[in-house]
Amino acid sequence: MPKSKVRKKSDYTINPASRTPVKVKAGPSSTLYVSVMLGFMLVGLVWLLVYYLAADQLEWMNNLGAYNFLIGFGFMVVGLIMTMRWR
Repeated sequence: MPKSKVRKKSDYTINPASRTPVKVKAGPSSTLYVSVMLGFMLVGLVWLLVYYLAADQLEWMNNLGAYNFLIGFGFMVVGLIMTMRWR
């Protein structure tokens, strides 16, 4: 059986002059940002807990029905999205 020919591959090198430096914002997030982020997540959790435990006593919350899930999880999702910008 004949032997296959070996192809020569050229080495790929990155030209360092073609890269442009990117300015990165340094430093940690402020404590206000972190507290608002955690606040959103906790408000969502508390909203769902109150809905499960006391919706029968709260007329306005009982009238919202399944929208309580949307509100509670909405608060938590906003907090989770804020974690992407947290340093």
